[in-house]
Amino acid sequence: MSLARILVVEDDVDLREAIVDTLQLGDFEVISVDNGLSALAVLGEDEQISLVFSDIRMDGMDGYALLKRLRALKPHLPVVLMTAYGTIEQAVSAMKDGAIDYLVKPFEASILLEKAQRYLNADASSGDDFVAVDPMTQKLKQIAKKLAQSDASVLITGESGSGKEVLARYIHQQSPRAQGPFIAINCAAIPESMLEATLFGYEKGAFTGAVKSMPGKFEQAQKGTLFLDEIGEMNFDVQSKLLRVLQEREVERLGGDKMINLDVRVLSATNIEFEHAIKNHKFREDLFYRLNVFPMHLPPLRERIQDIVPIAERLIARHCDGKKVQPILDEGAAARLTAYNWPGNIRELDNVVQRALVLASGESIMADDILIDARSLWQEETLSIEADDGTNDYASPLIMQDLKQQEIDLILKTLKANAGNRAKTAEILQLSPRTLRYKLAKLRDSGYDVE
Repeated sequence: MSLARILVVEDDVDLREAIVDTLQLGDFEVISVDNGLSALAVLGEDEQISLVFSDIRMDGMDGYALLKRLRALKPHLPVVLMTAYGTIEQAVSAMKDGAIDYLVKPFEASILLEKAQRYLNADASSGDDFVAVDPMTQKLKQIAKKLAQSDASVLITGESGSGKEVLARYIHQQSPRAQGPFIAINCAAIPESMLEATLFGYEKGAFTGAVKSMPGKFEQAQKGTLFLDEIGEMNFDVQSKLLRVLQEREVERLGGDKMINLDVRVLSATNIEFEHAIKNHKFREDLFYRLNVFPMHLPPLRERIQDIVPIAERLIARHCDGKKVQPILDEGAAARLTAYNWPGNIRELDNVVQRALVLASGESIMADDILIDARSLWQEETLSIEADDGTNDYASPLIMQDLKQQEIDLILKTLKANAGNRAKTAEILQLSPRTLRYKLAKLRDSGYDVE
């Protein structure tokens, strides 16, 4: 299993193979594709991609368009652009748009490896993503800024999607370790059989499939911060080994015979009730106290109402890439956002914002563009049909025909807005990937141009 991968996006077959070979000889894990749309598809499925090298001039989605999509979808992912037509103006433009660096072809293998070493797992985000307008989060942000100056372990609790990783990144960015790496790992997303190897690394031959030595997340976070998300999902055996690493400040790779000294700050997060988990022997009490030196609780979005609209505006700006006209939320749209209780927190809000950007026309997002539940569009119309008093005999078929066209338009617009990325389109529309594939197949059979 790869612990951190580099994605190479290059349409020249020979050059792509040369770049991949060079990086692999440098002991990096590499995936390669030949265009921007394929890159988005890979990034939608592989959470271990930690650096992207992308050509600029490609058919379909070029490197600049890919960069803009990544700044919206994965603002922390570092992107290095490559071009044979490099100029100072292009370099400045690319850096302003969020590229972490720029390579002019042809380049030496040593330069490519140096960039890979420097930027793998780097944080490419700029500015402060932790929005705090509500008095509750303003106070939390003040505490986080003070806490950042120490190396104390922090345990962040809160509901799923409430922004725990954003708060952890803010602590890192405000700390003396800000120039070091910020390594985030979702403990629940890693198979139990591989979590230990992912955290602590392994030597060649340590287990079946370990064809070469790999550093773990602790090593990758040297001089920086390691964020362990969903720490409560870690199995008991790995908890015991994690406790020892935290106590001794050193790690031993699986299959290794030497200890590696660590200089890493550990932040962790969970949405479980630790008291219940400890009582039921699901989580070690001694590890809990080691992680919980300074506890922080991030309230759900419904409890910090004044943050909802500012966060939505931040998300709108991100998805507009700074290139197209950024619509504003009118009063009706803002009121609809603040009236909802957001069980899915910021993740759900982000999906609603993306749907609104697809539906909106003009320079404003109106209340009707705020589609909280994509399925509710059809449900509301169906209810209006059922409530018809029978005085209009043709209302139902006409409405149903219009309803079908709305569904088609929404699917096609959302697919186009996400550059053909089906996984992201399905998520925004709250459809299963299988249902989306079925609907797209039907549209294609009906003569629609489906990307």
